[in-house]
Order: sequence, then C-alpha cells, then structure tokens
Amino acid sequence: MNLLPWTLYVSFAGALLALLAGTRSAAAARRVALGTALAGLAITLLAAREFVPGPELQTLVNVPWITELGVRYHLAVDGISLSLLVLTGLAATAGILFSWNNEERTGEFFAFYLSLIGGVYGVFMSADVFLLFVFYEIAIVPKYFLVAVWGSTNREYGAMKLVLYSFAGSALVLIGLLWAHAAGGATGYGLAELAEGARHIPAGSQIAIFALLFLGFAVLAGLFPFHTWAPTGHVAAPTGASMLLAGVVMKLGAYGCLRVAMPLFPGAFAVCQPVIAWLAIAGIVYAGFIALVQSDFKFVIGYSSVSHMGFVLLGLAAATPLALAGAVLQMVSHGIIAGLLFAVVGRMVYERTHTRELAALQAMPLHRLLPFAAGVFVLAGFASLGLPGFSGFPAELSILTGTWQAKPLWAVCAALGIVVAGAFTLRAIHVAFFGSTGATALLADAGHHDEAHAMAPISWPEKTGALLLLAATLWVGLKPDVLLDWIVPALQSPAFKAVINGGTP
Repeated sequence: MNLLPWTLYVSFAGALLALLAGTRSAAAARRVALGTALAGLAITLLAAREFVPGPELQTLVNVPWITELGVRYHLAVDGISLSLLVLTGLAATAGILFSWNNEERTGEFFAFYLSLIGGVYGVFMSADVFLLFVFYEIAIVPKYFLVAVWGSTNREYGAMKLVLYSFAGSALVLIGLLWAHAAGGATGYGLAELAEGARHIPAGSQIAIFALLFLGFAVLAGLFPFHTWAPTGHVAAPTGASMLLAGVVMKLGAYGCLRVAMPLFPGAFAVCQPVIAWLAIAGIVYAGFIALVQSDFKFVIGYSSVSHMGFVLLGLAAATPLALAGAVLQMVSHGIIAGLLFAVVGRMVYERTHTRELAALQAMPLHRLLPFAAGVFVLAGFASLGLPGFSGFPAELSILTGTWQAKPLWAVCAALGIVVAGAFTLRAIHVAFFGSTGATALLADAGHHDEAHAMAPISWPEKTGALLLLAATLWVGLKPDVLLDWIVPALQSPAFKAVINGGTP
C-alpha cells in the first residue's frame, strides 16, 4: 500500500524523462512512456493485492505542506479511490499503446500525457481538499496542449472550449472551498476538518456552498446542460487523449462530487437530490438521442460517453448504498469501454480510412478490410449496451436497482436511455462496419476493392491495447464482486452514511 504514492512520482519523473528522450528519438520517448505507465499499473495492482477493505481512508503520507494555511500533503485511499487508481493505470497504458505511432514532437506529447496521468493519480489519493484541487488543476492544463497541438477537427476550438468549461468549473470549486473553510472556521483543508466545520454553517449557506462545489465538479463529469465541451473535446483530441478524457478525466468530476461535495454537506445534498437526478436523466436521454442522429463516428462515441456518465451522476443522486456502489463501478466500467471505443474509431478506423463520416464508411466493407477492428468494436459496443458478461451490466443494473429503491420514477425514465443506447450503438455497428451493399459488396466479394491494399494491418501495440481493455471489461463483468468488495465497505464510513441517510449521521 505504501507504494501507491510512487504512481505520482513515477508519472512526473517519466514525463521529464520522456521529454528528454524525445530529443534523441521518438522511439526512446515511446519506450519511456510505456515503461512509466506500466510501472504505475504494476504499483496499483500490487497495492490491490495487499489492500484490506474498510470504512475509513487509509493514510499513505501525511506531512505539513503550507503550514500558514493549514494545508497538508495528505495522501490516503479506500476501496473507491483504489478502484479508480487501477483504472488510471489501465487507461494510461492502453492510451500509450494506441499513441505508439505518434511521430510529431513525440517527447513533448508523452510529457504532457504523463503529467496529466500524474495529476489524476494525485486527485484520487488526496485526503486534503486543497491538495486535491491542486492536482485537479495539474490534470486540466495538459489537456489543452494535447488537444490544441496534436488534435484534429477544430482542435483550437475544441481545446479552448474544454479548458474554459474546466476552469469555469474549477473557479466554482475554489470559491466553494474557500467559503466552506472560512464559514466553518476550519483550521485546515482536510476532509474531516472541513466536514466538522460545515456542521456549524447556516443551512442556507450550506446549500449555496454545496451547489458551487457539486456544480463545479459536475461540469467535468458532463452534467447536462454543461456537457457540450465533452463531445467537442473528444472529437478534436488525438486518440490517446480522447481515451484519457473519457476514461479518467471525466471521472475526476464525478469523484469530486462523491468525495468532497456530498460528504461535506449531506443535508444540502438531500435538498438538491431531485434536481441532480433529473439533470442526470436529461443527460442520459438527451445525449443518447443526439448520438442517434450523428453523422460523424467519433461524435457518436462522444455523446454516448456523456449519456453513460449520466448513469454515474444518477447513481450519486439516488444515494442508496447500491446506487452509490454502482456509480463507482460504472466509473470504472465506462473508463474501460469508452477508451476502447475511442481507440477503435480514432486509431484503427480513422487513421486508415481518413474519414469518420458514417456515410463514407458505409461504402467500405470494413468487416472484411479491418476484421479485428470490427470484432473489437462489436464487443465493446455490446459492453457499452450493458450485456451480461461485460462490466456495463453489473454497473448499470446496480445503479437502476438502487435508484428504484430511492425513487422508482427516476429508474423508469433512466431506463429509456438504455433503449436509446441500443439504437445508436447498433446503428453505428451496422453502418460503419457492415453497411456495404449492392455493387460495393459485390466488388468486395470479387476482390476488386483497392482499399484492402491501402489500409495498413492492425499493429501489435493496437492489438495489445485492445485486448488489455477487452480483458478488463470481461473481468469486471464476470467478477464484479472483486471491486464491490473494495467499494461497499468504504460506503460504511460516517461521512457516506450521512449522505445515504439524508444528512443524518
């Protein structure tokens, strides 16, 4: 367990080494980046083997940092954060494998990439809210450069929109954090200290501070109607960055809501529950319908990501033990599946066909030209639909069942999103990979298509990354109890019990 802080140190050191290695060769920068990501993943898996689940955060490091402000360098984990740390290691490794052929300023690309990963690790381990905010900002800055420099479609616009939304949310969080600290008379920024101080804040102010904190974090989680940065940013980002944005960066927002806003102000959360739930449901259904009419393949996945993150926010809003556990499980599941979908669309398909337009892809027999990509996308699509055997099934089932326990109407309305998801996922599979008909199909059968000779075969890094993520979604789908055995005990802490009980400890 005490090795976990090294995920931070290794990531930032790897970023510097990748930058230096890039001055020698792109290959050297790639090897450094992959070695760094694998080291982080190995550390999280080793820690997972030694982890003993329990209701309290288990301290890793706790030393003074900014003594004048009472800020401490306090890193700690429980089953919730450990689950997300393992996800981060997986997403980082797979993203590097799918960025393997990057030849443009390779060292700088991986330096920003690993810096972002270091910030994500820091957020998931921070037990001091000020420290969490610092790592949160560290994770945001590299996103801009990854999209603006190495992106594609409208990359400057996508990068600026992503950062503006992110920093606007961060500003709300900072205001709420400073207000909570001052109004509660806390001597520091530790979670327990702020929660104790928050009990002495008037009810009206509690609601206002909670709204600032929750909304500020939820912007990054894709809460409707503040979700529009996500599809635009996903489409503009290079493949590896898209995988990180969907896989772990959106989880930072949901994690901030769960770890900071809700436990600090459980009474205010109880007042705001219906609003949060209906916004989450609106995001699930609205983003699903928008995905259904998209003509750009990557936009389909981008809006799909927003819709599935709506289930996370619904689980948080329902706030039953089962719904909260399902929300954390959905964070892990969506991080795996969304990363895989973006990898297939952005790397395997777009880099070979040079188009993301479904109408153009429909004229190509991609199930013959790129059978591995077609097979992986079909499986990832089934996982996204929540079919049994994949990680989406136990996650969404837990959320909907837990939501039914809180408010059956919410669960019924959210279930419409599953129907819409089935429609846009099956449409995307059919049109993109099995849509060739008539003369095009006859030519393909006769072996007269030129595309087969123009498209490069799927490379070993792409196959390795895809199989890694497929194995992960199957593992979670077949053995969800492994993660739930970590997550459920963490929800027994006094802070989460207050959330579950509507503000009563």
